[in-house]
Amino acid sequence: MAKHKQQNQDYAGPLKRLFVGILCLALFAVFLVWRIDSPRVERFRAGLIDRVVPSFEWALVPVTKVVGMVEGFQSYHRIYEQNQELRRELRQMKAWKEAALQLEQENAQLLNLNNVRLDAQLSFVTGVVLADSGSPFRQSVLLNVGTRDGIVDGWAATDGLGLVGRISGVGKQTSRVVLLTDSNSAIPITVQPSGQTALLVGDNTAAPPIQFLEAPDKTRPGDRVISSGDGGVFPAGLLVGHVAMGADHRLRVRLSADYERLEFLRVLRSHPGERVIDPSALIVTSPAAQMPPKPQTPTISTPADASPTEGGQ
Repeated sequence: MAKHKQQNQDYAGPLKRLFVGILCLALFAVFLVWRIDSPRVERFRAGLIDRVVPSFEWALVPVTKVVGMVEGFQSYHRIYEQNQELRRELRQMKAWKEAALQLEQENAQLLNLNNVRLDAQLSFVTGVVLADSGSPFRQSVLLNVGTRDGIVDGWAATDGLGLVGRISGVGKQTSRVVLLTDSNSAIPITVQPSGQTALLVGDNTAAPPIQFLEAPDKTRPGDRVISSGDGGVFPAGLLVGHVAMGADHRLRVRLSADYERLEFLRVLRSHPGERVIDPSALIVTSPAAQMPPKPQTPTISTPADASPTEGGQ
């Protein structure tokens, strides 16, 4: 083994020296050709360039690929920075949303403290969700407000963003809310901007379908859906969600309420409005009946022929 290694080393040395010598001669020849000032040598240089330089395109391919990779990496870096900026803006928007919800709750508390008289259909009672009895056959939640808080069966419940369901069963301290997704739920709705009325019927899915729509071709995905107030079930104008096209090619409603985070619900007091037919009925017509009668001074009648002196006697 040692003899073979020594023989390889003996051959490698002369080969290296021979290669270096040939390289030096070639470089020296190129130098001379490039430095000789002669018309013949000039024509030779031009012909050599015409033959050799175009064939160097294969050598430029790696350079072109490297330049393309650098440009692609720079473009990817810019996209990454834009993505990070959008993520930061999204976090700020979430923080602003939480601040807006807190301000809304604080405003409601201040209005309550100031005893502000609002529309009976806009006032509400807030309750905490105690339990969720969601199942494939029934979807409802339990609140910690009941008859002691003035809750009436049939009132609407929202989560601050959209309609959640209606009160179905009231106890003294608790009440049950049947969600819009429940199969027993059916509420009248209005689709905007077309103004069509329809019925939203729950089918135990996250996006209940729209039924009895007069002109489906006038409805587009993304249209706003609110409660119509027909039948006096719910107050009109409550946000329900937006129209979406389901996988079964049926018009459904993507609910605005966050059903995955039902922690607090607002029960709206939807008292029936009082109808005033006669405007004069609002004016008290007999105030004397409420006031005590004025005392009257007694009068003494005298004969017509009696003189003042006689009356004085």
